[in-house]
Amino acid sequence: MKQDEYVRMRGKVVQVLRDATFKVELEGGLVVTARPAGRMRRGRMIRILPGDEVEVEVSTYDPTKGRIVWRYR
Repeated sequence: MKQDEYVRMRGKVVQVLRDATFKVELEGGLVVTARPAGRMRRGRMIRILPGDEVEVEVSTYDPTKGRIVWRYR
C-alpha cells in the first residue's frame, strides 16, 4: 500500500490480546486493534505493555485496524 493510505495517530494501549495484538485507544476516543510493525515484531526487544503511549498507522480503508510503528518512553 502507498504511504498516503495510512493516517498516523497517537494512542494508549488499553488491552493486550493474544498473538501479539493490542487494543489501542486513540486520541479521538476510537479503539482500534493494532499489531506491531517491522522490528518491533521480529526482535521482541521492544516490549509493549498496557498503559504505553504508542503511535499507530490506521488504514483509511478499515479504520478499526492499525499497525504500531512507535512506542514512546
